[in-house]
Amino acid sequence: MQNLTVSLVQTSLFWEDKSSNLGMLEKKISGIPEKTEIVILPEMFSTGFSTNTARMAEPMDGPTISWMKKIAAEKKCILTGSVIIREDVEGAPFFFNRLIWMQPDGNYGYYDKRHLFAYGKEHESFTAGNNRLIASVKGWKIQLQICYDLRFPLWLRQSNPASPLPGREKTELEYDVLIVVANWPTPRIHAWKTLLQARAIENQCFVIGVNRTGTDGNGLAYPGGSMIVGPLGEILSALSENEDIITVTLNKEITDNVRNQFPFWKDADHFLIQS
Repeated sequence: MQNLTVSLVQTSLFWEDKSSNLGMLEKKISGIPEKTEIVILPEMFSTGFSTNTARMAEPMDGPTISWMKKIAAEKKCILTGSVIIREDVEGAPFFFNRLIWMQPDGNYGYYDKRHLFAYGKEHESFTAGNNRLIASVKGWKIQLQICYDLRFPLWLRQSNPASPLPGREKTELEYDVLIVVANWPTPRIHAWKTLLQARAIENQCFVIGVNRTGTDGNGLAYPGGSMIVGPLGEILSALSENEDIITVTLNKEITDNVRNQFPFWKDADHFLIQS
């Protein structure tokens, strides 16, 4: 199994200023010296955590997706992060907090945030998604999630391949890496760190959390705290509150060894999530 190299971009964001954010991020990404296979940006990286969908949303053929295609091709890497997307269905607009998984050849997948942050009134402006996205890279399976989703362990839980539900044949765990992009503010940063470690322990996988820094247009401060957690819950690499980029190479043998030595996943409960 090949190693996987990932880069975490922890940055402040310009409030509702797409051109400034994209220009800033392009410089940061092009300046990553190491060869990297996945570059991870924060939640709503082009706008900050805005609910101003009327002004900030764009279609899937809009400028931010075009920018992602260009950067992924130039850097020869996968580029991921979430943006505000508009889709019209029978003449009615629907808005999504959508994580884009952009490949260097221009093909992409996406995940629409399932758990909308009602405390921040996200549910009043956005439509929740129903489907998970598990991508595949070099034999690695990667689950992609957004911020508030981290608080809901059933949605992120590996299903039990040792004894699958009727009609479902499984022989291995669903994913090896969980990526969570976020705008997680300072008052609840303890929960961010704790939940990243908890999700790693219970799913016996690597967990990568990418948070932003700085202050947004609503006056909320963000303390960074981006990190990579190993399958035993150990913090392998972490950033403080400053803008920074870290590049780390993950070894698949680590998860394989943990799952073989401690096959706790075989005792997991059986469940099926209904949309």
